Amino acid sequence: MRLNWIAEFKVVAHSPFLAHDSFMLADEQTSPEQIAALRAMTGAQRLRLAERLYWSARKMKAAGLRNQHPDWSEERVNDAVREIFTHART
Repeated sequence: MRLNWIAEFKVVAHSPFLAHDSFMLADEQTSPEQIAALRAMTGAQRLRLAERLYWSARKMKAAGLRNQHPDWSEERVNDAVREIFTHART
C-alpha cells in the first residue's frame, strides 16, 4: 500500500541526502545572523530582496554571455538571457 503524500513528503523532507546545506561549502552556509535578519524582515521586504536577487542574476548572466560572445549584439544577449530565464529550473 502506498503511503499518503504527507508521509512521503516528510520522508523526503527529512532525508539527510537532500538537505540544502549538504551541497554547500562551509563558508557558503547561512549564518545565524543572516537567518535572524531574514526572519526579522516583513514579507514585502523579503519579496523586494528576492526581486533584486533575480535582476542581479540576470545582469550577471548577461555579462557572462557578453564575455563568451563578444560578437553578439545587445539585443541578442538580451534575447538569450530572456530565453535562459524563461526555461530555468531550480
